[in-house]
Parts: sequence; C-alpha cells; structure tokens
Amino acid sequence: MTSEVVENEFEFYSKAEKYWKDVPATVDGMLGGYGHISSIDINSSRKFLQRFLRDGPNRTGTTRALDCGAGIGRITKRLLLPLFKTVDMVDVTEDFLTKAKSYLGEEGRRVRNYFCCGLQDFSPEPNSYDVIWIQWVIGHLTDNHLSDFLKRCRAGLRPNGIVVIKDNMAQEGVIMDDVDSSVCRDLDVVRKIIRRAGLYLLAEERQENFPDEIYHVYTLAMR
Repeated sequence: MTSEVVENEFEFYSKAEKYWKDVPATVDGMLGGYGHISSIDINSSRKFLQRFLRDGPNRTGTTRALDCGAGIGRITKRLLLPLFKTVDMVDVTEDFLTKAKSYLGEEGRRVRNYFCCGLQDFSPEPNSYDVIWIQWVIGHLTDNHLSDFLKRCRAGLRPNGIVVIKDNMAQEGVIMDDVDSSVCRDLDVVRKIIRRAGLYLLAEERQENFPDEIYHVYTLAMR
C-alpha cells in the first residue's frame, strides 16, 4: 500500500508537481522519452474503447469525455476527440494545458474545459461524462486519494458511462519512483482500490507490443 512507501504526503505531491514543471511540453515529454510508442498505445486504446461504444442496450454514449492527467492533450487529440462530441481536460501543470490549445489545432474547439488541478482535489461534474479516461497518472495519487477520486468519477458518469484506467502495473506490491514522485502498484492492489471505490470491473486487457524494458501496462474498464 502507498502508506508504506509514501512517508510525507505533502512532499509526495509537491515533488511530483515540480518534476512535471520541468518536463518538455511535447509528446516525447509526456511519455518519458517513449514518444515512439504513442501510436501503438492509441490504436490499442481505441480498439478497447470501441467495444463499449458499439450498438447495444448498454452502449456507452459519445457525448462527452474527460481526459485525466491530460498533459498537452495527446489522448484528447488522437483518441477522444475523434470519438466524442466534446472533451474536458484536467492536468496539474498549467504549461501543458496552455500548450494543448495549439497542439490540438482546429478540433481543440470541441474541448469545453481545461481544468488545472491535481486529481486528489478534482471533482468531475456529476452525471456528465460518458467516458472518464485516466492514463499514466494514478501513480501520483495515494491509495486513499485514488479511491476517493474514483468515487467522484463514479458520480460523474452518465447512464452506461465507464471509467477507464490505463497504467503501469508492478509485478508485486507497490514500488516507489523517487524521480517523478510516483508509485507503481500491482494489479491486485489496483483492483482492491477499484472495489473500495464501489466500482466493478467490466474488462481488463494487457497492452501488447510495448518495449520489453518498461512495466507491463494494463487497461481496465469499470462502472
């Protein structure tokens, strides 16, 4: 659990904010030097997401999505805007959201809100989103804050809406990264936090064709 590896919560958050302030506002910066995997990532995410958007009685809508830990809008631009009428973005780094306005181009006009806020302090507007997409950012939240945030996400969903987490998963336990002040949890720990938030898993998938040297990446859909 993060309580075992995070000694000082205030320091944990402030160190992460400082780290991201020094990261270039580019796709390569967002992906820690792995910009070349962006297309593989997006294509897999699209296939995963589209299974919920297909016709059917419990079909997830396509009116509005929320991109959490959005950075400059890599996922908003290539995954969410092509599928949803409008998108909101939330990120703790103001420079990234400023850069997003040029990076997104013309389609960026369909981004309704740019929220500059850490997810531990952010509340999605209730009953507003068909999809809340949370990628490569849960490691910046303590277990309690992640559980509380997921509860707020649950309240933010429209009928048949889903929350999606896509992130690195450790082989076992919780591993601290002092460089960017984040943690990497194993799948069981993440599943427990999801259950604690009152959500249930709909689908789980391991990302293929990523470099061998990085953590395994899983995508989890829940409501």
